[in-house]
Amino acid sequence: MAPVPRVPVELTTGPFDLVEARRNGLSRAQLLGASWKRIGPGIYASRAIADQPLVQLQAAMRRLPGDAVFSGRTAAWLHGLDQHPCSPVEATCLRTAHLSGLAIRRCRLGRDDIVLRKGFRATSIVRTLADLERRLPLIEAVVVADEALHKRLLRPDQLRGRVAELAEPATESPMESRLRMILVLAGLPRPRVQVSLGDPFIARADLYYPDKRLVIEYDGGTHRDSLAADNRRQNRLINAGFKILRFTASDLTSDVAGIVRRALS
Repeated sequence: MAPVPRVPVELTTGPFDLVEARRNGLSRAQLLGASWKRIGPGIYASRAIADQPLVQLQAAMRRLPGDAVFSGRTAAWLHGLDQHPCSPVEATCLRTAHLSGLAIRRCRLGRDDIVLRKGFRATSIVRTLADLERRLPLIEAVVVADEALHKRLLRPDQLRGRVAELAEPATESPMESRLRMILVLAGLPRPRVQVSLGDPFIARADLYYPDKRLVIEYDGGTHRDSLAADNRRQNRLINAGFKILRFTASDLTSDVAGIVRRALS
């Protein structure tokens, strides 16, 4: 029978280095076992928690300069937005630092630019969105802004640049944001968002052009689970005189704008 690997409980709640491992009775060779995972130069964690974002950020803090603040997509995630925080971990500090696996930007931050989120120093939501607006394609910057506004993490007047003109607090999903932006950037009129239709109420439209009574729906992954209800809803809208176009994720790489333009003509 193979020996049971030794797993000190003190090392199961967060990242640790070789000194801490030896203090708890583990050798470098034992850290190569299945119970542990290397998550940075000289930094390890229990394999059960090693891929958790908070553990990854704790490990990153051990390597970053003392004045470092999480920023970019990492900060967006810490504020509760649907972003990938560790691909790579992004941080801002006063001096340039080159650390493998981390994206570090050199910048002086003001006092109002720094907040505490989930126990970590991060750029404020206003600063985070301003940074992402400068770096991301316009559509993706609007996607982030839409979600932040929808979650009431900031006010519309706190946004900057073109994103401030294009963001829509009522938008309920990133793909709805992308669909709307494809139409707007193609020169089509700006559709209304999440509009209640019918009197009495029939349904709510993801996007809507009232002049043509044109409803535009984005069907996400849950559409298969609600197909019967969605079909009944669509029938009621058509009977009430509305036109409907439905799109999925794969449609967004096709001529969505052309299809909508023809429906509006």
